[in-house]
Amino acid sequence: MEAAIPVETDRIDRVAPTRRPSGNPVMFQSWRRLLFLHWEVPVEALRPLVPPQLAIDTYDGRAYVGLVPFTMMGVRPVWTPAFKPLSDFHEVNVRTYVHLDGADPGVWFLSLDAANALAVRIARSAWKLPYHFAEMDLSVSLNPEDVVAADGYAVGIGDWTETVDYRSSRRWPGPVPADCTVSYSPRGPICPAAAGTLEHFLAERYLLYSTDGARLYRGQVHHEAYPLQTAEAWSLNESLVRAAGIDRPSSAPLVHYAHGVDVEIFPLGPTGA
Repeated sequence: MEAAIPVETDRIDRVAPTRRPSGNPVMFQSWRRLLFLHWEVPVEALRPLVPPQLAIDTYDGRAYVGLVPFTMMGVRPVWTPAFKPLSDFHEVNVRTYVHLDGADPGVWFLSLDAANALAVRIARSAWKLPYHFAEMDLSVSLNPEDVVAADGYAVGIGDWTETVDYRSSRRWPGPVPADCTVSYSPRGPICPAAAGTLEHFLAERYLLYSTDGARLYRGQVHHEAYPLQTAEAWSLNESLVRAAGIDRPSSAPLVHYAHGVDVEIFPLGPTGA
């Protein structure tokens, strides 16, 4: 019997994956200083880049591609403590949004660049994800009026709390060039996204899909809702989206920020699709 062609349609059931799954996690991670940059792109531009079993997820009929630079901390299997030289590193991913058979909304990663060669090799093999090794750097400058909280995050007295400068330059494997340089400042009050909003559609994703070319796999993460803020991207120069196969718009992106979440990673398994 010929497989049904997935229909590109707006998702309805977006909340269920936020529930902690049964079973035990296999890994712990902390994600810090997450910047979410999103552009609207045509569904037909994404379709050749996503396995045919998956449908492109849309919001009000619009599909999106995201560029998400952040920092990984405390990455470790559940059976061993973190080792800072291997457990803390920067990462940036290019992603879009999908669902399977009208359910299970998740992320499809078009590329992931990380500044840890061992993590790249493990993720490519064990998680079937298109990881690349990159040289990366992050620096933070605080406004003079800022007060720094005990956890190291800035609590702003004025409008701006900090300026973050993030740089990534891919080394292997290609395609290259695939670089990203962005400067930004978090802004506004912390407010987790409400279900049904565009912010929730873009940020609150707890499933990922991957493939080894023959089978489709699904993994799940669990964490508290992102402490989202608005943000201002002062400058952006990137070629990662084009390297992933998409000509993104030249217009300014939607910009959101989250200072961090602690994450449980659950096993990857085949979907049966």
